[in-house]
Amino acid sequence: MLPLSRMKSLFCPLISRPTTMFVCRRYEVLSTFKNLNYAQTVNPMSKVCTFRCSTVQNCNQVRVLNSESLGKSEGSGEVHVIVGPMFAGKTTTLLKRIKSERSNGRSVAIIKSDKDTRYGLDSIVTHDGDRLPCWPLANLSSFKQRCGPEAYSKLEVIGIDEAQFFEDLYDFCTEVADRDGKIVIVAGLDGDYLRRSFGSVLDIIPIADSVTKLTARCELCGERASFTLRKTEETRTELIAGAEVYMPVCRKHYVSGQVVKEAARSVLESQKIECSSIL
Repeated sequence: MLPLSRMKSLFCPLISRPTTMFVCRRYEVLSTFKNLNYAQTVNPMSKVCTFRCSTVQNCNQVRVLNSESLGKSEGSGEVHVIVGPMFAGKTTTLLKRIKSERSNGRSVAIIKSDKDTRYGLDSIVTHDGDRLPCWPLANLSSFKQRCGPEAYSKLEVIGIDEAQFFEDLYDFCTEVADRDGKIVIVAGLDGDYLRRSFGSVLDIIPIADSVTKLTARCELCGERASFTLRKTEETRTELIAGAEVYMPVCRKHYVSGQVVKEAARSVLESQKIECSSIL
């Protein structure tokens, strides 16, 4: 017959053999290892932490892990999109949010397309005259270099105005929010004067944390306006101008306005044909 100590060893190995237990407070996981001083775990959101073990003397040799982060938290950024027709207050809304973030103690920067020179090149200006200094850029990929590594690392919030003019908008937003953990607030037109997708603004909707669709007031009837009507016969998609060229309209007056413009165009073309035949 086996001695009592041997029987305990066979039936209760965890009692008779010294063990090292690790408690991961972040993930609430309890694991058992042997002869380890460090453990490493990988967050599903790509954050890597190293844990240093501190021994608590008791019969089970329980070791509690203290997390020591290897770097800034990744994947904690945000993307917020503000869209709507012209004169809907997109830039005004963007400036309000940027000022709010700045008043909360966050470091902010604003970028706009260098194509927009209506109110000066180095300022973002609303139709009401409110303004803030900004970075005028041809593309977003040059921002980090222009800003500098040290200044960029301190930035927490980045605003982008007239976002429809940036072809690299999607790549910039994913990199800045996903990898660098910054908040990006984007303002721009979602559609052109023909109500077609404008630039890359709609491409970032799937990666956005929030989308705000603003409306203006129809200049013809005063109802809610969701569309931009171009008054001139110019057919270029990118035509930077103000109230002398564009006006916000409701659905009914957008459709009727397009009909009137087509009718006027037909009359003008017929007159040109008659004049050329006479000459």
